Amino acid sequence: MSWTPTRVFVARLLGLDVFDPAGDRVGRLRDVVVLPRGGRPPQAVGIVVEVPGKRRVFVPMTRVTSMDQSQIITTGLINLRRFEQRGAEQLVLGDMFDRHVVLVEDGSQAAIEDLAMDQQRNGDWLVSKLFVRRLMPGRGLRSLRRGETVLVDWEDTRHAAGLARGAAQFLATHEDLKPADFADAMQEMSDQRRFEVVAELQDERLADVLQELPEDDQVEILSALDLERAADVLEEMDPDDAADLLADLPAEKAEELLQLMEPEDAEDVRRLLQYDEGTAGSVMTPVPVILPPEATVAEALAHVRREELSPALASAIFICRPPLETPTGRYLGTVHIQQLLRSAPPEQLGSIVDKNLEPMKDLDSISDVARTMAQYNLNSLAVVNADGRLVGAVTVDDLLDHLLPDDWRVHEDGEPVKKFGGRFG
Repeated sequence: MSWTPTRVFVARLLGLDVFDPAGDRVGRLRDVVVLPRGGRPPQAVGIVVEVPGKRRVFVPMTRVTSMDQSQIITTGLINLRRFEQRGAEQLVLGDMFDRHVVLVEDGSQAAIEDLAMDQQRNGDWLVSKLFVRRLMPGRGLRSLRRGETVLVDWEDTRHAAGLARGAAQFLATHEDLKPADFADAMQEMSDQRRFEVVAELQDERLADVLQELPEDDQVEILSALDLERAADVLEEMDPDDAADLLADLPAEKAEELLQLMEPEDAEDVRRLLQYDEGTAGSVMTPVPVILPPEATVAEALAHVRREELSPALASAIFICRPPLETPTGRYLGTVHIQQLLRSAPPEQLGSIVDKNLEPMKDLDSISDVARTMAQYNLNSLAVVNADGRLVGAVTVDDLLDHLLPDDWRVHEDGEPVKKFGGRFG
């Protein structure tokens, strides 16, 4: 019986469903793990599958019984411990796509956009060809122009040390990910790849992702940025998250960054840094939605429609006497979004304000804040100082960040996950 080799292109596999022998869906393919072999074509040693719960696990190629451009079938025996790279392993999407190589034929540089794997007679899968896009013109009559694509053999490229590995392909593939999911993907990268991605991210996007990373990773990434960019990223972060991050830095560096930030942004952060850890003031946001009692329901609805507001912050309007910047004039009460939706657009907020809900004091404990929010089923709660002036609001997401264990972002099912370490055995 003749043997017919199988060839697959990895970019076409990404996102495909992975099934067990009974036809039940196991998860979705997110990457392929390859092992470099010196000057020889790399060998695929496994696939990364996202199983329910968004956990990514490793499936060895020895347990992949069938793989083509339409589906992937495994033996059904899967270790559900979270995947992490080990040793010299490389991820095709995470590490190789968009890497720059030299085309031996004419010496030009190109970027990897896809690669083909061929199954050998013994069942091994080897990287056989690269689909690349020309980055610079080659030499000679047969050379392709810049921007053109070509399929070349692995042996016809040179993977010289020091060649750049851009992050454009990764960013393009993950541009629609929520910040929390993007942060998860970044935690699975090698340090080098992670910082390449950081270098390419826009400041606003990086700020959103930083807020979803464990504290140690936040500090590591921010410390690697030049001071000007680090200050720009801090300005894009929520003030309470920026304050938490700066509190983990050496005092001198934190002050240097505060000096580089826009004065208005820095002032919000400085006020939060004055509070002791564990108080309402230390976890609040100093920029909730604040309006005077003369404002109308229509005006209030326009404010809470702002795209940059989180759902928790958009759930309530805090009514105060001028000035309306924190610390405000006298705090009068809260108007909840449900009340806005039930009221006529021209009605003034002063006539529908809830004055019965007592605000928290800025020095109250987080446990007291949590008890009050749970008792009244609130998404946000006003925080005032000793003079009865609004200084901020605690939202349910702020509260959860401080009530959950410090390592909640890096633990699953009570089992510690090593940061950027090897795959569990």
